[in-house]
Amino acid sequence: MKYRRLAGAQVSEVGLGTWQLGSADYGIVSEEQAMAILSRFVDLGGNLIDTADVYGGGQSEEYIGKFIRQTRAKVLIADKIGRRTDSPFGWPQNFSYDIMREHVEDSLYRLGVDSVFLEQLHCIPKDELFKGVVFDHLRRLQDEGLIENWGVSVESIEEAKICLEQYGISSIQIIFNLFRQNVAEELFELAQKKNVGIIARVPLASGLLSGKFSLETTFTSNDHRHYNANGEYFNVGETFSGVPFARGVGFSNELKKILPEGKLSQMAIRWILDHPAVTSVIPGASNPNQVVSNMEVSELNRIPADVMTKLRNYYDENIFQEIRGEI
Repeated sequence: MKYRRLAGAQVSEVGLGTWQLGSADYGIVSEEQAMAILSRFVDLGGNLIDTADVYGGGQSEEYIGKFIRQTRAKVLIADKIGRRTDSPFGWPQNFSYDIMREHVEDSLYRLGVDSVFLEQLHCIPKDELFKGVVFDHLRRLQDEGLIENWGVSVESIEEAKICLEQYGISSIQIIFNLFRQNVAEELFELAQKKNVGIIARVPLASGLLSGKFSLETTFTSNDHRHYNANGEYFNVGETFSGVPFARGVGFSNELKKILPEGKLSQMAIRWILDHPAVTSVIPGASNPNQVVSNMEVSELNRIPADVMTKLRNYYDENIFQEIRGEI
């Protein structure tokens, strides 16, 4: 595993997203499976684990906390807050300091730690980013020692640029993959100039870039790829990166022809890592074998420059106009 620098620490360039561990939006992952996923990730050199307080209503955090207690693994937790709907005021009115602190403390309790390496705003309303008060709250929480560093997870390049104006920010988490290529030239140079890390999420476009889906593929009713395929419940970009499923299946088949021979999922992650501004990519996993496949990418050769050009040309000519939602 290779490592890159984030907020003064060395983080694995392939991290672990744990939305699946919440068993709420990707089908069911048992506790035994969750422990096996986390164990395999750490055994293979991974140390950056991304989670959120709303993944399964805190279940993802609880599994991570139990894993840490049982193994004493030295991991860097990147948590997220801002989307809970169970506070007295409800989302999106819950961005006062007191509520944010309460949510951070709840996460720390579930994780069983005194502080987290990185706390991130979890795709909160753009108006709140414009106001800027939430950043003051994060800086205060940092001064109080509840969080070591802070960043944001955003839906769009515009939101990322708003956040880059804030002093003290350590990272931007954003959707970046073969279906969202324009993020690179519009954001990465700005982030590098400010020494702000980029955490790439949804790297496989909710599995479309695994190469395993066909037009006949179906998903269970509790899987967001079923109930949010068109953005019915939250930002459409979080599901298939905003690309209509049927079109995405076709795009994936064509991209497979352009990429070097190998697993499409691995080549898609390798493409992300070939951008120096990316600090870490955080694919999720529903079983340990997926963890192994994802982690192997760190040792793969870079994609040739001529292939990178072909991939970009295909994106510009075919994919870009199909994306729904803000980018």
